[in-house]
Amino acid sequence: MVCAYRARASRWPTPLFNDPWAAQIAGSVGEEIAQRLDARWPPMETWLALRVAYLDRLVGIAVDSLSIRQIVILGAGYDTRAARLPRAGVQYFEVDHPATQAAKREVVAKLPGYPIEAARYVACNFEVEDPIERLVANGFDKAEPALIVWEGVVMYLPEAAIRATATRLASELHPSSVVAFDLFGKRMAMQDVPDADKQSVSFVKELGEPILFGSDDILPLLYECGFRWIRSRDFNELSVELMGDYKRERFFRFQHLALAAVRTPVAGWP
Repeated sequence: MVCAYRARASRWPTPLFNDPWAAQIAGSVGEEIAQRLDARWPPMETWLALRVAYLDRLVGIAVDSLSIRQIVILGAGYDTRAARLPRAGVQYFEVDHPATQAAKREVVAKLPGYPIEAARYVACNFEVEDPIERLVANGFDKAEPALIVWEGVVMYLPEAAIRATATRLASELHPSSVVAFDLFGKRMAMQDVPDADKQSVSFVKELGEPILFGSDDILPLLYECGFRWIRSRDFNELSVELMGDYKRERFFRFQHLALAAVRTPVAGWP
């Protein structure tokens, strides 16, 4: 479904990003799921496009402004950033459950021109394995800073799991590393939202991904996990910045992006 939306956004008259492989990865199954969600929450395509575009921008800033040479896609799913955003001297690490990762690799191996070796694939069963240890075992250097992209994952985890992972990232990675993730507000997790949002929440639950976590202020949690530089952006801000418009009916009031680091990054971080 996510790939189907990335494919659609890539075909906009003025796209915010381009994913030439998304449509093939999504296939008819992905598009069918996306069409079902369209009926319940039409803004999904725009929301996902903003999320992808902003996180793509962070990759560029991390590499160009912070001299980061390690990009970790945590809970990678069918992410294609290693293929879409290659940079000289930059190593991508895709971390995911072994079964999910095997399925993704089987799919992309069949795509003409897809650079399957652009990323190092780090299989990790998060319930019994430590992602940091698995990264190190696959060539990740803890002595060097990294950008951690944790996209479309946090809202489906219990708070204890989020705290455990965030604490590990803060304590084990280089202090100049930056973690970026999206999350929902507390009312979204509790379904205390307008009917349009309730429709999207119920839909993902039907797909087997119930929303378990939401926060209206992620700063206290991240502070308690060890981070000392924390920023939050909401999707209405991103819409104005990246698309030049604001439409209240999109109900982007409950979606946020968070950035966190142990040490304050250089100026210029969006």
